[in-house]
Amino acid sequence: MPYTIDSARSIFPSTLSADTVPATIARFVQLSAEDQLALIWFAYLEMGQAITIAAPGAANMQFAEITLNKIKGMSPLEQSQTMCDLANRASTEISRTYATWTPNIKLGFWYRLGEWMEEGYVAPIPEGYKLSANAAAVLQAIRGLESGQQITVLRSAVVDMGYDTGKLGSFTRVAEPVAPPKSIGQRTQVSIEGTNNATILSYMNNLNANDFDALIELFAAMVPCSHLSVSPLSAKTPFSDSFKKSVKTSN
Repeated sequence: MPYTIDSARSIFPSTLSADTVPATIARFVQLSAEDQLALIWFAYLEMGQAITIAAPGAANMQFAEITLNKIKGMSPLEQSQTMCDLANRASTEISRTYATWTPNIKLGFWYRLGEWMEEGYVAPIPEGYKLSANAAAVLQAIRGLESGQQITVLRSAVVDMGYDTGKLGSFTRVAEPVAPPKSIGQRTQVSIEGTNNATILSYMNNLNANDFDALIELFAAMVPCSHLSVSPLSAKTPFSDSFKKSVKTSN
């Protein structure tokens, strides 16, 4: 039987102050916006398996239904951008609305998005996407917590997302905001004075775009050693490139 947010917290009241909970939350806060968003995806993907189901109450979720249905009607790329905006704490209509909700509604909002991702209504986790080592370590720590602790950590993970106009005085800009992909034609091309070497310029353009698959292919083409094997799976698939593949697949 799935736990509700409130019932899980009442069953495990002592876990709210356990040392492992604030320690795990602190590690989550230190992650980049991309890693935070990706970790939430993977956590909700494991709901009911290694991670406790945090089913929202129907009465609570009525306040989020309009926003959820708006996201459901978006294109995959628009859905991706909306999730990025929430993680980046960008000032958008949905981010400002999100900030007005209670922590439990915010948790239920991501739970519903996770369901819709599995059902195909919302842009899914990009195929082949891999968590960074830091994010994977935090996710593993969450798996090892008790049920009430898991819900408390996930609740804390999503509570500060969105754009809260009431906290502008203490607002901290996201240092490395995550963004959906740009097509090659939309990327700003690098120019280096005195250099017109196509390989060097291509390397810098791909590096600036976090297009690591292209970088690996470029590197592999430059290496003359036939015995050297480089696989794209050995690198962390970049968020933007993964979303590019996901959006193409969805369309």
